[in-house]
Amino acid sequence: MSERQIFIFGAGYSGKAFARANKDAATILGTTRSPEKFEALRQAGIAPLLFDGALTGEIGEALKETTHLVISVGPEEAGDPVLNAARAAISQMPALEWIGYLSTVGVYGNYDGAWIDETAQCRPVSKRSVMRVAAEQDWLKLGRDIGRPVAILRLSGIYGPGRNALVNLENGTARRLVKPDQVFNRIHCDDIAGALWQLIDGNTGGIFNVTDDLPAPPQDVVAYAASLMGVAPPPEIPFDAAQLSPMARSFYGENKRVANAAIKAAGYRFRFLDYRSALDHMWASGDWRDGEPRSPMKR
Repeated sequence: MSERQIFIFGAGYSGKAFARANKDAATILGTTRSPEKFEALRQAGIAPLLFDGALTGEIGEALKETTHLVISVGPEEAGDPVLNAARAAISQMPALEWIGYLSTVGVYGNYDGAWIDETAQCRPVSKRSVMRVAAEQDWLKLGRDIGRPVAILRLSGIYGPGRNALVNLENGTARRLVKPDQVFNRIHCDDIAGALWQLIDGNTGGIFNVTDDLPAPPQDVVAYAASLMGVAPPPEIPFDAAQLSPMARSFYGENKRVANAAIKAAGYRFRFLDYRSALDHMWASGDWRDGEPRSPMKR
């Protein structure tokens, strides 16, 4: 097999976790819109490039050598910014073997708490999820046109070091909003990384819900984190009385339990099957703040 070169459009939180998980498995390049983020990408094992909606010569040259393409850039009203800029270049990539697109379980919309899998109809509620469905279809069509497998990874609420209920409790931003019967799925960034590597190794296309096994009320996650830290959880706030941004409120308009059998059937074994095991690990290892191991917080 020829040496892998992986190119990530939008190498943010999930992209850096992906690179850190398997630094020696491939040459990894990734884009950001800000030169200030170059050093963080390098530390994760990613060679940084600038992408702000225009295809540069540097990116074009890198794509010629790329075997695996990962897209982690959100859609815009004008469409998918990567396809808008680089569809022709991607269509002619001589070494390309596989495409992965990071999407969201938001494409399913609201199912009133029922269990759903990848066969569920997409009936998005928010405008951003409507755009996301269109972007998924555009990437799947491109894959068909060029004869390459495309994997759509529908992610639930992403958390991990630096982005979790322990951090929110420490910095005073944790809230326990209570909306009766509301649940959300979650996914640790290490499991996004693991699922991506599994699909790359198998050259596998299709649609996959990448999410944990335990949809749960959000207030329960905060309470569990507080119990680990030995602090009192913040008071419960009735949802109707909460002051929320329109985007935050829109998340609560969608209620579903998302199943993950397809990614397991593809051979992936989750590192963290629920938020409790993940918070337990992060607290015990001390890597809950930013990924750097340290002693648990003194209180």
